[in-house]
Amino acid sequence: MVKPKKLNKGDKIAIVSLSRGLLGMPFCKHELDIAIKRLKEFGLVPVIMPNALKDMDYIEKHPEARASDLKQAFMDNSIKAIITAIGGIDTYKTIPYLMEDEEFKDAVRNNPKIFTGFSDTTNNHLMLNRLGLSTFYGPCLLVDIAELDNDMLPYTKEYFEKFFMDEDGFEIKASPLWYSDRKSYGPEEIGKPREKHQEKHGFETLNGSGVVTGKLYGGCIESIYDAFTGTSFEDEPSVYEKYGILPTEEEWKEKVLFLETSELAIKPEELEKMLMEFKKRNIFNLVKGLIVGKPIDEKYYDEYKEIYRKIFVDIDTPVLFNVNFGHSVPRCIIPYDAMATIDYDNKRIIINDPIFDK
Repeated sequence: MVKPKKLNKGDKIAIVSLSRGLLGMPFCKHELDIAIKRLKEFGLVPVIMPNALKDMDYIEKHPEARASDLKQAFMDNSIKAIITAIGGIDTYKTIPYLMEDEEFKDAVRNNPKIFTGFSDTTNNHLMLNRLGLSTFYGPCLLVDIAELDNDMLPYTKEYFEKFFMDEDGFEIKASPLWYSDRKSYGPEEIGKPREKHQEKHGFETLNGSGVVTGKLYGGCIESIYDAFTGTSFEDEPSVYEKYGILPTEEEWKEKVLFLETSELAIKPEELEKMLMEFKKRNIFNLVKGLIVGKPIDEKYYDEYKEIYRKIFVDIDTPVLFNVNFGHSVPRCIIPYDAMATIDYDNKRIIINDPIFDK
């Protein structure tokens, strides 16, 4: 697995819209302005890729344009990091354009760079992982860098700043606070803090015990479920199957799987259906352990816990719940394919190795 280099002040960071075209809409202009200002305050040089500010209709209808932006960012040696604008629902449509492009695949392997985002960006993460690049399930532009309060949320900022650090490893700790989703992201919200709540639970072990070490892999459960159940591209076979993107049985055995639910806050019975697909494929028996993200706004918090307990009633694999990544706010970074030790007895997550090439 190839690792990127850490960021330094003066580095260029590319902004891409790989799914929804919100970034280019007039009603998001104030958020774009905030994000650009914040990136500059970090000492970075934002580079908006050619199609990133196209409107929602264009972005939806032209996955090849989205793919082109990602390719250009990897081909440009001066760009050191790539951040997605936001997630969406059809990022998988970019995969054929990229996996059929030898120039792109060579650039990913030979010109590695930080790639961060979450939600439906899971599709890009899994594709880049198959190509051998370690990426980061972490902050995106609109909901993290462009936080409407006077600064980024402290926990999210702490983990974003790790992109500038040359550490031998780090610990993912529980945030002491969590924040409600905003009712509006309009300009009237600028400078207003989110509603915040004291964390009452911390990380919770729902199943199993002990300590495991494995390679981190996962993302948004809805996106991975779609990959399993045959999301297709123009009536072709599943793009995940066609390009061999998902892990083999032997590869699953090396993994610590991380899963989280989206902003849709799916009903517990829908979560159960999705988890049953993983169980049917024997993945929960193959992986070394699970890390589960905090549900957005703590909606269905207790109900989700009971679903996981129900699914794992006959499985020994340990499950750690309520971790701060994905759609719940704030969020950490999770480095794909990093070797991590999960202590289910003491509820700790340790990234064992440097996440950057030195």
